[in-house]
Amino acid sequence: QCTRQIISEKLGRGSRTVDLELEAQIDMLRDNKKKYENILKLAQTLSTQLFQMVHTQRQLGDAFADLSLKSLELHEEFGYNADTQKLLAKNGETLLGAINFFIASVNTLVNKTIEDTLLTVKQYESARIEYDAYRTDLEELNLGPRDANTLPKIEQSQQLFQVHKEKYDKMRNDVSIKLKFLEENKVKVLHNQLVLFHNAIAAYFAGNQKQLEQTLKQFHIKLKTPGADAPSWLEEQ
Repeated sequence: QCTRQIISEKLGRGSRTVDLELEAQIDMLRDNKKKYENILKLAQTLSTQLFQMVHTQRQLGDAFADLSLKSLELHEEFGYNADTQKLLAKNGETLLGAINFFIASVNTLVNKTIEDTLLTVKQYESARIEYDAYRTDLEELNLGPRDANTLPKIEQSQQLFQVHKEKYDKMRNDVSIKLKFLEENKVKVLHNQLVLFHNAIAAYFAGNQKQLEQTLKQFHIKLKTPGADAPSWLEEQ
């Protein structure tokens, strides 16, 4: 029955129940998910590139420091270059902490919270197909003769239709509620993360170390110590 309903819809012959407002919200959610996934991919690329730059700056700082000790006539020049590279590396690690925290939070939103809602959407879409399949069956039986042979079939079809109508109505309500809560959660999470991302990037490129460190404190981000056995530079307190 459901397969027949799907085929008839694809061929443009079968009628389908449409909730225009709900389906518009679902389409927007799927579109937004793709756009957030793109932001995640770009942020992860930025994090990788920054990690490499910080690593190079730290090595360069060590090389300058070594030469500062061994070149008396250029001791001061090598020395302040060593200090500058080490400070840049330190600030880079702090920025990396903010970017990786942004990535982790947006990843949770996209691949857990939104994905969970889309799972409910798939269940709703399946319930809608089942409902339309049984509705079509009942309509076809009601158009035919009503006699001793057909009446039991009509009655059974009516019962099945009612069961699937209730399931469809429940799933439609569940999706509507989940979309509402998701929107509230999404706005809250993205507001915080976008403020963090902006403030950290702005402070880093302005050379404002104090503001950069203050941004991480504001969002309760604790940096890992360099060389710690962990894939990320941060952990949430």
